[in-house]
Amino acid sequence: MKNIVLASKSLDRRKILKGARLPYEVLITNVDEDDFKKENSNPIELVKQLANAKALKAKEKLAQENKDAIIVAADTIVELNGEIIGKAKDEEHAFRILKKLAGRSHKLITGIAVTETYNPKIIIDHDSTSVTFLDLTDKEIWGYIKTGEWQGRAGAYSIRERASLFIKSIQGSSSNVIGLPMNKLYQILRKEFNQFLL
Repeated sequence: MKNIVLASKSLDRRKILKGARLPYEVLITNVDEDDFKKENSNPIELVKQLANAKALKAKEKLAQENKDAIIVAADTIVELNGEIIGKAKDEEHAFRILKKLAGRSHKLITGIAVTETYNPKIIIDHDSTSVTFLDLTDKEIWGYIKTGEWQGRAGAYSIRERASLFIKSIQGSSSNVIGLPMNKLYQILRKEFNQFLL
C-alpha cells in the first residue's frame, strides 16, 4: 500500500493507523475550524467540509514538496439533538459538555476525505455512531476532567481511555468514535484508489 499522509493533529487517529499497521506520516494543516462552524449548522455537511479543506491543504503542501502519497483527512463532532458539540475550551466547558451528555445518547459524526497528491479525484464521506453514557454524578465528571483526557477531543472525552468506564452502549463503528472510521476508509482505499493491504 502506498504511504498514507494523515492530515490531522489527532493523537487518537494516529494510534488507530498505527494499531492497523498502516504506513503513515502526519501533516498538520491548521485549517481554521471556527470559520466553517459559523457558515454551516448541518453536522454532516460541516465535518465533510472540514475534512475536504484539510485534504486539499495537505495536497497542496505535498505537491510543493514533490511527494506522492495517499492523503487521509478527517474531522469529528458530537451531535446531541441537533446541537453541534465540539471540543471543550477549558475545564468548566468540559464539565458542561459532559453534564449534558450524561445519561443520554448522542452521535459522533466523522467526515472523511481521501485523495492522492497527483490525482484530481477526492472522495468525501462520513460515518455516524450512536453512543450512550451512564448517568454521572458531578463528582464523577470532575474526577474524569482531572485526568486531562478531555483536551482536544470532540465531546470532551476519549473512548480509548477512562471514559470507556461510563459508556453504556455503542451502535455503529467503534473506530469512528475514536475519530477515524477504519472500515469506511479501507472501502474507499480499495474501491476508489486500488489500494489493498495484501
